[in-house]
Amino acid sequence: MKTDPGWLAVRLGGDDSDLRAAQRLRYRVFVQELGGDGPMVDHEAGLERDEFDAMVDHLMLVDTRRDPAAGDHVIGAYRLLRSDVAERFGRYYSESEYDLSPLKASGRRLVELGRSCVDPAFRGGSGMFLLWNALADYVLDNRIDILFGVASFHGTDVAPLAQALSWLHHRHLAPPELRPVARPPHFQRMDLVAPESLNRQAAIAAMPALIKAYLRLGGVVGEGAWLDHDFNTTDVFLLMDTAAMSDRHRRYYQDRWQGA
Repeated sequence: MKTDPGWLAVRLGGDDSDLRAAQRLRYRVFVQELGGDGPMVDHEAGLERDEFDAMVDHLMLVDTRRDPAAGDHVIGAYRLLRSDVAERFGRYYSESEYDLSPLKASGRRLVELGRSCVDPAFRGGSGMFLLWNALADYVLDNRIDILFGVASFHGTDVAPLAQALSWLHHRHLAPPELRPVARPPHFQRMDLVAPESLNRQAAIAAMPALIKAYLRLGGVVGEGAWLDHDFNTTDVFLLMDTAAMSDRHRRYYQDRWQGA
């Protein structure tokens, strides 16, 4: 079983030093590692930021051995935007990519997940486990019914992603009453391979670990991918119903972390 080494902590962001540390981490991951950019990215200061940062809750994985004054204590992060906050703010981040009308009309309590990242030096350990456990607590504390957000494949060339996108479309499409649809002009069909020609091994191999984790927890996808040229990604919409997620969540952690 992979355990907490004792110097990792997960908490909601507090002061400005926490936020700037998260923005620095995001810059290293989304800009330097993945080649992204955006209108509010500060290359001089090394910060990846946008107008949503002031509105959301920032769930942070912190290395407690590091001095927050140095600005590098945040080694993992999630942005969480609850429906009650989004209603006051006027929109969700992913609304620029997807029509969320079915979700917003459902009357259920929502939280949008975004900007998920972990420092490369800490991937594959207990950090993501701690983040996801904290996320589960957040969902319970705020009585969330549905989690959603975009998850990304690196690059905007869909040819090497055809098997993975088609697998998601044919095997994991959300029910019509909850299904967001990608907006033009960057809408990209996901049914690129016929069902009878799907190759499960190739599809799963091409998927980022985060998408595979969401699927294992019962996640489903929206209609169409969205090509994000600023961030050099092909985005897919993922949502999870927490009522259906609970049992899968327990089994997922038992299998992954306890070797069952």
